[in-house]
Amino acid sequence: MMPKFFYMIKNKEITKAQVMKDIIAGIIVAVIALPLSIALGISSGVSPEKGLITAIFAGFIISLLGGSRVQIGGPTGAFVIIIYSIIQEYGLNGLITATIMAGIILIIMGVLRFGSLIKYIPQTITIGFTAGIAVTLMSTQIKDFFGLPIDTVPAEFFAKWGSYFANIGLLSKWSLIVGVGSIIIIVFWPKINKTIPGSMIALIVATVFVKVLNLPVETIGSRFQEISSVIPMPILPDLSMATINKLFAPAVTIAILAALESLLSAVVADGMISDAHDSNMELVAQGIANITCGLFGGIPATGAIARTAANVKSGGKSPISGMIHAITLLATMLVLMPLAKMIPMTTLAAILMVVSYNMSEWRAFKGLLKAPKSDVIVLLITFGCTVAFDLVVAISIGMIMAMFLFMKRVSDTTEIRDLVYDEVFDENIASVLEKAEGKIHVYQVNGPLFFGVVQEFIAKMKELESSVEVVILDMRHTHAIDASAIDALTRLLKHCNKLNIKFCLTHVQEQPRKVLNKMGFVVQIGESHIYETKTEAIEIAYEYIKCLEVS
Repeated sequence: MMPKFFYMIKNKEITKAQVMKDIIAGIIVAVIALPLSIALGISSGVSPEKGLITAIFAGFIISLLGGSRVQIGGPTGAFVIIIYSIIQEYGLNGLITATIMAGIILIIMGVLRFGSLIKYIPQTITIGFTAGIAVTLMSTQIKDFFGLPIDTVPAEFFAKWGSYFANIGLLSKWSLIVGVGSIIIIVFWPKINKTIPGSMIALIVATVFVKVLNLPVETIGSRFQEISSVIPMPILPDLSMATINKLFAPAVTIAILAALESLLSAVVADGMISDAHDSNMELVAQGIANITCGLFGGIPATGAIARTAANVKSGGKSPISGMIHAITLLATMLVLMPLAKMIPMTTLAAILMVVSYNMSEWRAFKGLLKAPKSDVIVLLITFGCTVAFDLVVAISIGMIMAMFLFMKRVSDTTEIRDLVYDEVFDENIASVLEKAEGKIHVYQVNGPLFFGVVQEFIAKMKELESSVEVVILDMRHTHAIDASAIDALTRLLKHCNKLNIKFCLTHVQEQPRKVLNKMGFVVQIGESHIYETKTEAIEIAYEYIKCLEVS
């Protein structure tokens, strides 16, 4: 594994002209990331500068050490609900500890090369939990968007909405007006200028509007009395065994989400720049970034799809753009952070509402509703569990359902054919079988022979009559076999031996042959009973029958 930055330097792929483009792209992405980082920090239940600290450290480290050329790291909307819940239950120190633990888990995942496992997660699950996160993220913004006077908003989705409805009569009309105006600016600004992000324009216009007119709208300064513009010293939290046991589940949740979102983002980036990322190096970089963010009091980070896409569209082609983005955010935090106190909370809520809408992938969700019913069920259950419970529950249940449905589909496609009955042989072999007068039975397994189809296989073999003298099993279309299937073959062999039936195999493929050898089945059946072709097996079987008749 080698970080893409060092790989590009080694192969002299970074030119002076490209560096200039990367610097410009990095500054543009920083402008996009600035309001998002502040908004995500506040929505997660921490002070605004912690969102920026996360974007700075994670953005730099993920670009420096990551496996993608253009990945932009930082806080994302997907983490908001998880972080908020952890802080409510375990406090800020618990979040920092869980973030560091998640970073260690991510490094282990990368070292063990778990990065390639992303391809085994079905689209129904990724779209389901992404849409679920989008809905829950948007629901967290209702309080600030409407200016509702609620001291503590419940973490649970339904309790949260119950609290909103109970206080809806106390909404602030000015918060609502500023929030709606912010959304309008964000949505329609790209028609005027696509270089400067609409979120930044909305933030500036709304801040000036509220300040000049002295509107009664809650701002960052009115909620957070002190906002630090200094990078804190790193602090190692208490990592006792009791703390580790208590925070292990939240840490796994953070690690799973960070891995999924970063690798999905890297895959999207690959398609945009026609490159291939190193998924395992990316996981290691994500782990190091989260450990660093935790030490400096930040929140969990991962690859951000929207900022990565903006990086590519702005001309970024190397990790330098991601590092420039982090440096620009650092300079902005050190110089302009005191001005952030004037930003209206409703504008930050509006920015995250638009983020929620964009990340919901509702078009893909709508398209999947036309998929087979089993896929729709997995999609809806994953979505529902993400909203009602949490991400780990949603992915766990979704994956279990997807695995069972996949096994059922494979079982349904695996066919056990009676080739004699189906009359698939040429004239010469058909003549031999006819002369055998039903004493030779030839079966073919089309598909993997595993525990999902074992019962059907056993039932089929039990139909053998005592008049049968040879059973031939053609395995040319069986490229995979498991221990349950070996057990079924062993039982079939015993059944045949009991009835004095000769049992043979033909066309045994590579994987089944290895398993048959390793589990001792070849010794039981005898190497002489395994043939290369059905023709050879049938001809020898006929000679065997004739010898029995003579004796």
